[in-house]
Amino acid sequence: MIEYRIATDKDIELMMQSRLEMLRVVNNLGDDYEFSEDIVNNSREYFLNGDQSTVLVLDGDKVIGCASMSYITIMPTFSHPSGKRAHLMNVYTNPSYRRQGIARKMVNMLIDDAWSKGATEISLDATKLGRPLYESMGFIDSNECMVLVKN
Repeated sequence: MIEYRIATDKDIELMMQSRLEMLRVVNNLGDDYEFSEDIVNNSREYFLNGDQSTVLVLDGDKVIGCASMSYITIMPTFSHPSGKRAHLMNVYTNPSYRRQGIARKMVNMLIDDAWSKGATEISLDATKLGRPLYESMGFIDSNECMVLVKN
């Protein structure tokens, strides 16, 4: 039976297992790829202490999906009077479980969580594979944001 749940600190090993699997698949890395200590330690720290919510999906004791919502607060604006915003990240379903609505259910759980926490906007960075799902859920391209990335 498939179980969906909001992860807690007790699920840290499952969250880490899923995050590293997702990073391997998305970045076309082999199963034997070893991540830097910084990526592993900072990911663990963020799961434990970051302002975030993570959904885990399990089939028995096997993690088959995960998704996270990160929360930030900015100075309030007219269009976002609470200043609370959310960013959807790392939506991942194990390839053998895809096309069953798992990602949609995880995202809906996190959207509900974000609205309940007072967020007025949810952003995301979509892969080509994920874009149709997000568009079907009402996400639209934004012309409002510019980004500066430190090299």
